[in-house]
Amino acid sequence: MERSFLTFTRSLSQSLRSPKVAARSFSTALRPAVLPRTPTRQRRYLHSTPSHHEDRAPRSRRDSPSDEGSQPDFAALDVLRNTVQPATSIDACTSEGFALNNNMRMAGCGVLLVGGEAYRWRPWLNPQGQKGTVEEDAAREDAMTGRLLNAKGQWEVPDEAWGLLDIVWPKPDLLIIGTGARITPIAPAMRQYLNSLGIRLDIQDTRNAAAQFNLLATERGVQQVAAALIPIGFREARKA
Repeated sequence: MERSFLTFTRSLSQSLRSPKVAARSFSTALRPAVLPRTPTRQRRYLHSTPSHHEDRAPRSRRDSPSDEGSQPDFAALDVLRNTVQPATSIDACTSEGFALNNNMRMAGCGVLLVGGEAYRWRPWLNPQGQKGTVEEDAAREDAMTGRLLNAKGQWEVPDEAWGLLDIVWPKPDLLIIGTGARITPIAPAMRQYLNSLGIRLDIQDTRNAAAQFNLLATERGVQQVAAALIPIGFREARKA
């Protein structure tokens, strides 16, 4: 009886061990075989120190709006603010004439600014041209129509139109010429004549010439700078 019980117990223990052995052999079969290691080529990387650029916000966003006390006073930067503006400086250029700083209005003519004085100037009238009655001459003068361009399209006036510059003393160092609504090159003969008087020239359209005269006359004085300006409404007459 005891022998049969021992035999039964031994067979039962063997039957219980057999699944573990089978499972162990099955797991061993599923385990991949260990392959021999092959030497792999080592990769090399180039490293550089990155530059640290700080992404800054625009100044208008970073800073708070400045108050009126911290803003620069541009009027204090004007070096000519204490300089008296000449009385003959040009306040406005109209199609018919000019308005000066001394409340003088000139219409139907140009202006010649020399030595701090303003003179009416009509260089398009030929003193040796057509003759007529007083009414015809007055109408011709008020028309602001004449010939200021030569055959080559160059701005040219007779030497008699510069008679004031010939007799004035001391002569201005610079003459600013305003040729009307548009800038026009002057004739070489007229440039040579004015240079022979010791006067340098600056040719511009009338608006820019007036602004240039105001600046230079205030800075250098009216004895050094002169101007000869034609109204912007002047019309060139057609050839007969």
